[in-house]
Amino acid sequence: VQLQASGGGTVRAGGSLRLSCAVSGRTLSRYTMGWFRQAPGKEREFVATISWSGASTDYADSVKGRFTISRDNAKNTLYLQMNSLKPEDTAVYYCAANRRMSRWYGNYDYWGQGTLVTVSS
Repeated sequence: VQLQASGGGTVRAGGSLRLSCAVSGRTLSRYTMGWFRQAPGKEREFVATISWSGASTDYADSVKGRFTISRDNAKNTLYLQMNSLKPEDTAVYYCAANRRMSRWYGNYDYWGQGTLVTVSS
């Protein structure tokens, strides 16, 4: 399974970005998916996860109400809509695939290369 994240960039605080993660090699619907992020000097942290059907989602408290994870299995693509961005959201964002929903990055089998999101104040 190959994952390709895109959509990062620089945005001012309060702005929005939508990240995408294109999946190839296997059908997306076989996997639950997640987004993680890693800021400079910090550990990788959980952002959001979504079940294979899209019916179940889970979010980190720090992004709940501002970020929305979604998927289009027909297009083999995962999304992360990020609204009301804050400077503390600045990080490299990674998409990942797993067999079950999890907040722990160690449970994920496949990873994208990451896309940088920078939020200026």
